Amino acid sequence: MNGGLLVAGTTSDAGKSVVTAGICRWLVRQGVKVAPFKAQNMSLNSFVTREGAEIGRAQAMQAQACRVEPTALMNPVLLKPGGEQSSQVVLLGKPVGELSARGYHGGRQQKLLGTVLDCLAELRGTYDAVICEGAGSPAEINLRRTDIVNMGIARNARLPVLVVGDIDRGGVFASFFGTVALLSPEDQELIAGFLVNRFRGDVSLLEPGLEMLRGLTGRRTYGVLPFRHGLGIDEEDGLHVSLRGAVRESAVAPPVGEDVLRVAVCAIPLMSNFTDVDALAAEPGVVVRFVDRPEELADADLVVVPGTRGTVRALEWLRERGLADALVRRASEGRPVLGVCGGFQILGEHIEDEVESRAGAVPGLGVLPVRVRFAREKTLTRPAGEALGERVEGYEIHHGVAEVDGGVPFLDGCRVGQTWGTHWHGSLESDGFRRAFLREVAAAAGRRFVPAPDTSFAALREEQLDRLGDLIEQHADTDALWRLIESGAPQGLPFIPPGAPA
Repeated sequence: MNGGLLVAGTTSDAGKSVVTAGICRWLVRQGVKVAPFKAQNMSLNSFVTREGAEIGRAQAMQAQACRVEPTALMNPVLLKPGGEQSSQVVLLGKPVGELSARGYHGGRQQKLLGTVLDCLAELRGTYDAVICEGAGSPAEINLRRTDIVNMGIARNARLPVLVVGDIDRGGVFASFFGTVALLSPEDQELIAGFLVNRFRGDVSLLEPGLEMLRGLTGRRTYGVLPFRHGLGIDEEDGLHVSLRGAVRESAVAPPVGEDVLRVAVCAIPLMSNFTDVDALAAEPGVVVRFVDRPEELADADLVVVPGTRGTVRALEWLRERGLADALVRRASEGRPVLGVCGGFQILGEHIEDEVESRAGAVPGLGVLPVRVRFAREKTLTRPAGEALGERVEGYEIHHGVAEVDGGVPFLDGCRVGQTWGTHWHGSLESDGFRRAFLREVAAAAGRRFVPAPDTSFAALREEQLDRLGDLIEQHADTDALWRLIESGAPQGLPFIPPGAPA
């Protein structure tokens, strides 16, 4: 088998990432050696591979679904927004510069097509199947000329395309039809069919519409996936986190001890790797919420200042909102605060930034004895060590170089009283360390909270990935999907006018 498939979507957030992961997990359970691929990802949630390459966390999650080690080949181009106008371009795991959207789509993107196709070819030469994820919609007619992630790669690699639509948003039939009808004849030849995502209710009521859609487009629907809570793992874009939403839609498990533990995460601008707090949310009795007002810190037992792609901008935002004063007050009162990466830098005394914001010298909050200087070269590592008597693993993604001058050593950072700071992402996924840290927090907060003795974050992640595989196995036509991956798009698919504009 030397198969492939591109999972496209009618819109952003249609469910491409989780559908791709589900197909990958279903295939690997059939004994297929499979890998994920996304030519170009725009995300502030990233991960560091063992070889020190930065890729989107969604692709790292998909690699886990495949039960393989993630590599830079799986996400050759990563765009990390630095604001509304520009993004850092990460190529094959390493930053190569900042570009505006106009500059990127104006020529640089098309020049990357050869690199992207080489990466895909290498994966296809190594694995039985490669399941690719598109970005946004393939029918972005203003961007088709420079596209390297949707139909651009599908046509060059002759990949069949499955279009995912989120029926929970409404308008899914119009979205499916319109997506096909806005593509050129050559692109339409590769659109094999559709997959309905997040359906609530009786599928029999939907079937007449699916038959009409087939009559209109000549393309079948490969499955109707039901709505399921709690499946949005490793979302791509931290910019769209609801400030009032929980980390997970699923119900919080009851505490083991007498009290719950309340965690408030400051929803700072350009928040990156907010998935760091997922391991906290997985603990029975821990309630995690994102906040943007100082009064929302009052009842929190732990406040987390997460990573950010804009440390100085986030610091200004905290000051404007009154959150900075609330954090300093908490620290002086000995109430727990954890800063991760950019959040760690914000808690320090001084920031010298001529790289990210070019703001020069900026005073930090001054609650940790740390001075930060931004270097042009990005630190990308997978450190391991010990803290609170427990083994810890993590990953680092930052330009800021921290000089620690005091406090108690804590991972690569320090601790003063109940204020903790580190550049390490992912440390809370280490079960023993997370439990030890939560015991410290509970004691400082005066809560009779007891961490569950058997919570395994890795096992919970595996359960979620298996649930995605189950969705595909139980609600998609897997025989037809197998043929599509193995043999490509059906021959003779009709052209749906008007097609792409000239």
